[in-house]
Amino acid sequence: MRFIHTSDWQLGKPFGRAPEQARAALLEARLDAIDALAAAARREGAGFALVAGDVFDSPEPGDRIYRQALTRMKAAADIRWVLLPGNHDPARADGLWSRLASEAPDTVIVCLEPQPIELAEGYWLLPAPLQYKRTQDDPTAWFDHAETPAGVKRIGLAHGPIRDFGSSTAVANLIAPDRARRAGLAYLALGDWHGRREIDALTHYSGTPEPDDFDREVSGVALRVDLAGEMPDVTQLKIGRYHWMSESWSLASGAELDEILANLAPGIERQHLVLRLRLSGLLTLAERVALRDRLESELAHEVRWLDLNLDDLYARPTDADLADIDANGVLRVAAERLQALSGTEDAAGKRAAAALERLYVEQRRADRLEAR
Repeated sequence: MRFIHTSDWQLGKPFGRAPEQARAALLEARLDAIDALAAAARREGAGFALVAGDVFDSPEPGDRIYRQALTRMKAAADIRWVLLPGNHDPARADGLWSRLASEAPDTVIVCLEPQPIELAEGYWLLPAPLQYKRTQDDPTAWFDHAETPAGVKRIGLAHGPIRDFGSSTAVANLIAPDRARRAGLAYLALGDWHGRREIDALTHYSGTPEPDDFDREVSGVALRVDLAGEMPDVTQLKIGRYHWMSESWSLASGAELDEILANLAPGIERQHLVLRLRLSGLLTLAERVALRDRLESELAHEVRWLDLNLDDLYARPTDADLADIDANGVLRVAAERLQALSGTEDAAGKRAAAALERLYVEQRRADRLEAR
């Protein structure tokens, strides 16, 4: 028995903070992950793909997302897809999952009840579908007493956290960390954590096949699981298209930007990079304006999405900066006043710094137009 373990597709995730074009690309990449998973299953000789919950981002993903998902799984008719409702898309009565169960082909197995399913001769699946977004019961508790034929290998499929990380409130859908051993499982395929994680030799989180946030330990992968031996043989497979990277740079001068950009994300194509960039330091006003313009007019158009934060990158206007605004006139007086106000780190100081930068940009723009 060889299969692909995946989870947390969250098809239809809106990515609300991203610009419109980036949102559309990231949403489509999650659908494309289905095709990538099918291709990986073929390469690895895996006949099944077990999806451990959160197939959709909500119980109402919309007709296009629903139809695209079903069409792509139908197209991969040589793979059997086993789908489990998770906390984002629980199995509500007469909802999404009822529709999917009635319209899916035989190659798509929809797990709506906590009862054993024979996957292949000698291999039985114990699914733990979620009926509600939150429950205080362990959805896998029934595994311990589930009846299956003697001598078969039992595979658990569930969605939920396995540790509460010291939370002061009750954690929903909490799964016992030793469930695989207690229930006599050959493997426990879990979803919910979006980063790939091994709990023990029998218990694994696959993480999401297409990254969806910054600072994940490992994501954009699926697991190939082989149960031929005494213990599962688990191999990590790259699936995702986009790389999510978070960087913080401290700059002493604008000239440092060239070297940093030259060494940014080696081996990753810029169009496949989602970059959260936080800059700090103290530059001249001219350097800060030039740096911001370069990032927003160049790098932002090279990567899929640039989430840029310059709140901690301060400008210290020089005499030359102020002279560029207005040598002797009223604008120079305003600039000097704004410079004095921007010396504090409170909200008023930040507004003054932003106003001074805007004044500098507009004056330089006016100077260029006048020179034409």
